[in-house]
Amino acid sequence: MQYIDTYSSPLGGITMASDGESLTGLWFDGQKYFGATLTDSREEKHLSVFQQVKEWLDLYFQGKKPPFTPPLSPQGSPFRQRVWEILLQIPYGQTMTYGEIASRIAEKQGLESMSAQAVGGAVGHNPISIIIPCHRVVGSNGSLTGYAGGIDKKIALLTLEGVDQSRFFSPKRGSTL
Repeated sequence: MQYIDTYSSPLGGITMASDGESLTGLWFDGQKYFGATLTDSREEKHLSVFQQVKEWLDLYFQGKKPPFTPPLSPQGSPFRQRVWEILLQIPYGQTMTYGEIASRIAEKQGLESMSAQAVGGAVGHNPISIIIPCHRVVGSNGSLTGYAGGIDKKIALLTLEGVDQSRFFSPKRGSTL
């Protein structure tokens, strides 16, 4: 059984999902891949994990770095899990490129190289937006491409975190992966 709850953020509605103990999904309503890991067997329920997530989001949207991370359990392939683990290591207020993530994975696996496009696919399918900070990933050329919630939300989240965006630009097309 899966459980869902909602949160009203300054950037729009957010839907959360849980297995009853950990957060398994967090999406801006209507974003690309919205609810991709949800099953038909779910019910709306107020759980302690959702209360923790709401407290985390309240702090975050006040422009503060939350001092804790709620229990997370994103579902995905081993490769996607490795990418999401790296996303969790990107500090608040900083960014990393798809290529840097690919290099880290290649190094850990003893490979000469790794596809930044493959990393982009994993970043784009991150089921726990904001908390697993896929919005902090940018193109090596400074492009803000690749946020399933939309470029406007990516810019707003980076602005909230105080990221200097002077070297970034919005792509002419293709705002999501």
